[in-house]
Amino acid sequence: MPVQRFAQVFGAVYLLVGLLGFAFTGFGGFAATSDDKLLLFGVNPLHNIVHLAVGALWLASSRSEASARAVSILIGAVYLAVGVLGLFINALHLASAGLGLYFGLAGRRHAVAPTA
Repeated sequence: MPVQRFAQVFGAVYLLVGLLGFAFTGFGGFAATSDDKLLLFGVNPLHNIVHLAVGALWLASSRSEASARAVSILIGAVYLAVGVLGLFINALHLASAGLGLYFGLAGRRHAVAPTA
């Protein structure tokens, strides 16, 4: 199912970003602000933990179509709200929101078999 594959891929990517973030920020001091950058994007230990949690949730949800769909909608909605509220103006988060909502809301749904 496309939504399950999406949850697997994005789960792995978010786990990797969380782990790489700690390579740049270290594990000391869990302040929400930092001057550390991963590629062009700011990272901090608290943000790294969020990325690890999101990645783990997406990966765990990929076991079934229904859970992958529900978690993709949830994560997409949260990232969309965060982006719109301006807490983390970040094009990557808004892209994750759009993709999560797309895969969560679009695609194959099981049809109910007609009864005779």
